[in-house]
Amino acid sequence: MTEHPTSFDRPSTGADPTDPRGALLRTPVPPRASGSGLSAQGRTGETPPTAGADSPGAFEHSQPGAEQAAEPDTHRPRPASEGVPVQPGGVQSGGVQSGGTQSGAAAPAGAAERRGAPPEPERRTGQLTAPGQPTPMRRDGDRLRFVGAATRRIARGMDLDEIVMGLCRATVPTFADAILVYLREPLPVGDERPTGPLVLRLRRTDRIPAERDTESGFTPAAQPEPSELESVGSELCEVRPGSALAEVLRGVRPVFTDTPAARAALPELLGEERDFAVPDGRRAILAPLRGRRRVIGAALFLRGPERVAFEADDLLVAAQLATHSALGIDKAVLYGREAYIADELQRTMLPENLPRCTGVRLASRYLPAAETARVGGDWYDAIPLPGSRVALVVGDVMGHSMTSAAIMGQLRTTAQTLAGLDLPPQEVLHHLDEQAQRLGTDRMATCLYAVYDPVSHRITVANAGHPPPVLLHLGGHAEVLRVPAGAPIGVGGVDFEAVELDAPAGATLLLYTDGLVESRLRDVWTGIEQLRERLAATAQLTGPDHPPPLEALCDEVLDMLGPGDRDDDIALLAARFDGIAPSDVAYWFLEPEDAAPGRARRLARRALARWGMEDLTDSVELLVSEVVTNAVRYASKPVTLRLLRTDVLRCEVGDDVPQLPRLRQARATDEGGRGLYLVNRLARRWGATRLSTGKVVWFELNRG
Repeated sequence: MTEHPTSFDRPSTGADPTDPRGALLRTPVPPRASGSGLSAQGRTGETPPTAGADSPGAFEHSQPGAEQAAEPDTHRPRPASEGVPVQPGGVQSGGVQSGGTQSGAAAPAGAAERRGAPPEPERRTGQLTAPGQPTPMRRDGDRLRFVGAATRRIARGMDLDEIVMGLCRATVPTFADAILVYLREPLPVGDERPTGPLVLRLRRTDRIPAERDTESGFTPAAQPEPSELESVGSELCEVRPGSALAEVLRGVRPVFTDTPAARAALPELLGEERDFAVPDGRRAILAPLRGRRRVIGAALFLRGPERVAFEADDLLVAAQLATHSALGIDKAVLYGREAYIADELQRTMLPENLPRCTGVRLASRYLPAAETARVGGDWYDAIPLPGSRVALVVGDVMGHSMTSAAIMGQLRTTAQTLAGLDLPPQEVLHHLDEQAQRLGTDRMATCLYAVYDPVSHRITVANAGHPPPVLLHLGGHAEVLRVPAGAPIGVGGVDFEAVELDAPAGATLLLYTDGLVESRLRDVWTGIEQLRERLAATAQLTGPDHPPPLEALCDEVLDMLGPGDRDDDIALLAARFDGIAPSDVAYWFLEPEDAAPGRARRLARRALARWGMEDLTDSVELLVSEVVTNAVRYASKPVTLRLLRTDVLRCEVGDDVPQLPRLRQARATDEGGRGLYLVNRLARRWGATRLSTGKVVWFELNRG
């Protein structure tokens, strides 16, 4: 049985449609036989000779129609393509062309091809194309190869702009001379139903430039004058219900613009003044873009008058391009919404601004694992505590997914609640461990919890399987703190141990997650040593008496990461310990007796005189007297009174009663109940915090 060649048997000699420069499909140039002249097909008005072995005008690629006349292929029926004009002087019947010969002439053609002779010439549309000009895709194989390459290019896009650009670059100039892409505004997301009228906005246009670089293999398009295609398209149009454009979009299928419905829809899409710029005849295709639920736009493919018009099969090509582009746009919009939700989730679960705490300065950084995975389980926090202390927290939940981020948010909220109770660090980790077990059996996390006291210049640290912190001293020496590692949160049944260390003024504590020091290229302890060396080297640049700025120090730490040296999220928290000098602290114990308020007023007056703050004496005496009176009324143990002089004057009164005072409006007949009202009116701010051993009521006044 004779094997007939098809358009799939050999690659096309035309340019690849995916060429980024938009290479054109060109008519293959036949090899010229010795002693033969130009092909008769190239001369207008002449009838092409019968394709045979000795045909001087035979082309390399053939339309397998002549062979089918002699030996039909029952396995692959190939109906005649619609819309192909009859050759001048030729006959078209059943997909077989002959130049004045009978159909039986196809048998010698098949025999000649079996002998290796050039196959039959391609079927012509009756229009001549100059060398180097864009030519129509005359064969089914050409269209299939183009659609495959174009859809692959469209599918490579991740966001909306990339998909629309891929559609434009894939179709111009291979399929069309110009393209206009309109998209709905706003684009609906997922299953949400759009509100308001259907509005289309011109998203992107593309066209063949007036001049091409002939040295790079591009030939100039025949455009002696500015192309009328360059004036097509308005920026915005509103689709009126029941209009011609609405009916075309509802039909979903691409249509030629020479149809009455499409011709009536063009003025609404392009504008009344620009409708004339669309070429007449079948030189424009209007293709609606339909996503999964609804029409989301339209694409207009245009060919200039110097190029062969569209054929009926080109409607199928436009339909494929429109379908793949619309589904890609749908997915890009969904992906963009998910990325936005993930970003918002991560942003809201991390502190937007670090608090301003007395005696310590803070800086932080957060880097996601990758741009495509912007959520993760790493977090950091700084929580003000009673007594001008601050809790420093850094943690890492396994993974960097939405689930990890959700678990991280719950653990962070739990840590903030436990910190508000002023529990010791080891107790905080113990309760976090219990919370992780309640969330699930596989909810694992590491966490480091530290409490800094600026008055005593001490720090208490507890660790749950987290990398140890690094302390950078004022002289430039960096050391890795020896903190018991402990077990990760979620293991259960493990005790946590806390250690108390010195935190000298001018030192910097660096807390971080393992993404900073561990990767595929190095183990965690190698990374910790490199971090210690980087901190020491950075401190040497500013000298032994001046610590490096916190923000610059964080940037220097992150610069130690190489291009491929990051596999996990990174959370970084840096704390500069300034402390509070002993001369700026006044501390007393008061017995819970009636004389305690008077003694508190005298002690506060002496401290203010020593600090040169006599202008605050009256306000401080009044507020101290009210707060101490409330404390000694219910206390059974000595009451503490402490004054702190920083950028503000802070007063703290502690007792052993856990009930917190509440601000209320006293009635005219009440003898008391106005103490907190005075505090609320005169103090800069005030508050009350419950402790494990009682509570602390504090207030602050601006320094004069």
